[in-house]
Amino acid sequence: MIKVFLLIIFSFLLVNCSLNENSKIWNNKNKKSDEIKNIKLILEKKNGVPKELNSNLKLNLPKIYSDNNIFHNQNNFGVQNYSGKLNKVSSYKFSKLNGFEQLNFYPLFLDNDLIFFDKKGSVIKYDKDGKILWKRNYYDKFEKKSDPKLSFSKEGNNLIVTDNLSKLYLINLNTGDLIWSKRNDYPFNSEIKTLKNKFFVVDLKNILRCFNIKDGSECWNLKTENSLTVSNSKNSLILDDELVIFNNIVGDITAVDFNTGLIVWQLPTQSSEIINETYNFKHSRLVSDGKNIFFSNNKNEFFSLNKKNGSINWMNTVKSNFTPILVGDLIITISDEGYLYVIDKDKGNIIRINYIFKDNRVKERRFLKPTGFSIGQNMVYVSINNGKLKKIELSTGKDIQNINISREIISMPFIFNKNLFVIKNGTVIKYE
Repeated sequence: MIKVFLLIIFSFLLVNCSLNENSKIWNNKNKKSDEIKNIKLILEKKNGVPKELNSNLKLNLPKIYSDNNIFHNQNNFGVQNYSGKLNKVSSYKFSKLNGFEQLNFYPLFLDNDLIFFDKKGSVIKYDKDGKILWKRNYYDKFEKKSDPKLSFSKEGNNLIVTDNLSKLYLINLNTGDLIWSKRNDYPFNSEIKTLKNKFFVVDLKNILRCFNIKDGSECWNLKTENSLTVSNSKNSLILDDELVIFNNIVGDITAVDFNTGLIVWQLPTQSSEIINETYNFKHSRLVSDGKNIFFSNNKNEFFSLNKKNGSINWMNTVKSNFTPILVGDLIITISDEGYLYVIDKDKGNIIRINYIFKDNRVKERRFLKPTGFSIGQNMVYVSINNGKLKKIELSTGKDIQNINISREIISMPFIFNKNLFVIKNGTVIKYE
């Protein structure tokens, strides 16, 4: 009788272990991928706050500066050619936006001009001194009250616009005149990339869509895993060797053939549980160096993927939803807690960690959060949620200067044409 009883218990445990989501019988939705076996995990994953590492280590950095690299189809912005005087030279006024604290919108920079929008969805073109050259609005009365948020991309003399109200349209950059206007099934939720008379964008249903720039007709679309909630994070995409590579709000990375829209490879990076938690899931932009893809998220995961097949080169524990910046063989990023990371690009080893708030008073540190960063020459410019801009020497990690921009939250700093731009609600401020 005892043997029979033990046999029943053993069978019960065996069945439960086989069906448990933590067992070795994985499916594609419940685990990140079979490629996860090949991950080179550099640090054991922990939920605690990181500590400084080699904080006094001085880096020998290459003097590679990029000019006007803000349009890069691979999001590989690199180190910009900005000297860092931080003298305010002009400002660009617009009516204040509702939901500005989400900070998920970007100006469009032209050679000497700038494109942005106001709370009613008016597209505004400014000259270099902040004077309005033209202002156009293509929304009806109801739409103007729905807080339209616009995304821009330039193609020749035309401006492509998509929004969170499902509209997409094309404007003449010189005059602001409307060329065509279309409506999508769902609101858009990504940056825009263009190539060979086509543009690509992802909507809130995690559908990648390819449109013809000439008339706005849809070339093809690709549906990916949908979620039950709406994310605060914008999806990112890159164009590389006629591949369209994008992430969606449930953490899938998908590579698609540019011409046909057929999947080349796909890598789920999160378990199926994320489908119910996407409102809190945030990720960085995808960045490519031509061979590999780099990105991170607020789940303590920083990935390096092989561009050709989506296999994982390495994964490290960095909590960040900011766009990583490649500097030679290094990756620079800042965590959500305010730690500046220097990472070896090839192997994923963390070389140095500096806490950017260590010069602030202990009582105020827990309230401080970075909102974005850029790199100009040897300086890292970090926007803080208290309205200040930190200037940090990259080679040493030392805090050089703190500048008051606003009493409220500010956007990430944008560097273009040897100038630095920061957005506070109602104004884009330009520094030389």
